[in-house]
Amino acid sequence: MVDTPGAAFDRLVDTVARLRAPDGCPWDREQTIETLRPFVLEETYEVLEAIDQGDRAALREEIGDLIFEGVLLAQVCAEAGSFTVADSLGSIADKLVRRHPHVFGDATPAKTADEVLGRWEEAKARERAATPAGKTPKTILGGVPRALPALLRAYEMGTRAAAVGFDWERTTDVLAKIEEEVAELREATERFTDGQSPGGTAEAAGRHRRQIEEEMGDLLFAIANLSRKLGVEPEAALRQADDKFARRFTELERRFASRGESLPQADLARMEEEWERVKETE
Repeated sequence: MVDTPGAAFDRLVDTVARLRAPDGCPWDREQTIETLRPFVLEETYEVLEAIDQGDRAALREEIGDLIFEGVLLAQVCAEAGSFTVADSLGSIADKLVRRHPHVFGDATPAKTADEVLGRWEEAKARERAATPAGKTPKTILGGVPRALPALLRAYEMGTRAAAVGFDWERTTDVLAKIEEEVAELREATERFTDGQSPGGTAEAAGRHRRQIEEEMGDLLFAIANLSRKLGVEPEAALRQADDKFARRFTELERRFASRGESLPQADLARMEEEWERVKETE
């Protein structure tokens, strides 16, 4: 068994290089940074699932899988002459030291996590201002990946905007914004019911449908920011709600099946009645 993280990491790097060697694994040799993208995403979600389930054994394995994807990406880039995994590791270590002067420098020690976040954003702002000539400067929101799930992206953008002071003062202000967005969505929906629109044409229907979509997006964005103000990560909260619904609905289906019935045969009133019983048993 390997004793140190450094030795373990070196072994992984050597293993990946061997897989990519001319006499290595045909599948690994065929991979590119583009083909690896879905695997990086898959491994990320498997890490999250292990965290949500509180399964430390699974988390141990999934963290290894995710690190493997990073090393494999770096190996592909090293072979192309772009950078090495050591360059990536050096980059993140330098960034952590640079953005934590209260730990590694002579800055006043930070007392709260919010203070640290504010300093982090200030450091990033200084780095953006120092962008070399000819390079496009990064923006405050430019570092939030578009590939993030939309709800999480909204949460992250709100966090970064709030770090520089662009935020609601109170949680109740966000609730008021949500109520405003609900009212706007209700108004748009009332003007467009069952595919009908005031103009009566396909063009008018499409226009109203896009308006409803926009209002729904505004509502979800406001809800993501309410989650942030409450200290709740919305993706995790929604996953828990998804799991709860799936668990209850599956039990609902099982109960009807035990009586020789299928859900399509039951009316809504009976399903709702049984649904309440399922909830009571939890």
